[in-house]
Amino acid sequence: MKIAFIGLGNMGGGMAANLAKAGHDVRAFDLAAPALTAARDAGCTTFDTAKEACEGVDAVVSMLPNGAIVKGVYENEVIGHAPAGAVLLDCSTIDVATARDVIGAAQGAGYDMVDAPVSGGIAAANGGTLTFMVGGTDAAFKRAEPILSAMGKAVIHAGDAGNGQAAKICNNMLLAVQMIGTAEAFSMADKLGLDPQTFYDISSVSSGQCWSMTSYCPVPGVGPQSPSDNDYHGGFASALMLKDLKLAMEAAGSAGANTPLGKHAQEIYEAFAQDNGALDFSGIIKTL
Repeated sequence: MKIAFIGLGNMGGGMAANLAKAGHDVRAFDLAAPALTAARDAGCTTFDTAKEACEGVDAVVSMLPNGAIVKGVYENEVIGHAPAGAVLLDCSTIDVATARDVIGAAQGAGYDMVDAPVSGGIAAANGGTLTFMVGGTDAAFKRAEPILSAMGKAVIHAGDAGNGQAAKICNNMLLAVQMIGTAEAFSMADKLGLDPQTFYDISSVSSGQCWSMTSYCPVPGVGPQSPSDNDYHGGFASALMLKDLKLAMEAAGSAGANTPLGKHAQEIYEAFAQDNGALDFSGIIKTL
């Protein structure tokens, strides 16, 4: 399959490489020259513009920083330039309203399109083990699923357009709250004289067990290897967690949802990210 891939950053670069590894003809575009070089080294063909990359393709995949850029790229570079029969897949994490607007515009021009944000981080993007949460029609999902499966371990249809984004921001709001609570518990246990490993051994098989503890422990040397073992470098940057929390609070406001813990988590990560935005979000334990 001939696939245009737009956006070759920390996540997109690995995703495009996995599509090429799966045997697809990947036509890649990014504004950054080093990203294009890496894409060529991974077996992709690179282009000077997104429009050129989209010529004659069967599908377009994008992984971009925010909703405004997604909207601009699709309005100006993809819709009307990719063949009308192409399926469009935006894997960026953006606001629900923009995702629905862009998909509506694409459908109006005759395209099938899905929003398909990811969970898993850079390691999963490179390893092809991402989870995709997909919003769109049944027909669009059916066309997108085999493309997404080449980049991930799980591809889940969340419902109509925009529901992929809804699932992503609800999940990450829960993750942020969970990580703060996990960090607080380990900090309090330490101050009470309880060894972190002992607390882990107890809580990981008790009612306090959660992913933030057993898969991504914020305490170095406890549990499986995680960014805490690398001084909180790598993983999922706190600045990106803050971005997702802001999207979640925006969506909560528009939907009339009451999310007091989500709001407080945003405030906590907002303060932390001012000086530590590049650190993994589990580094929030440093504030305790």
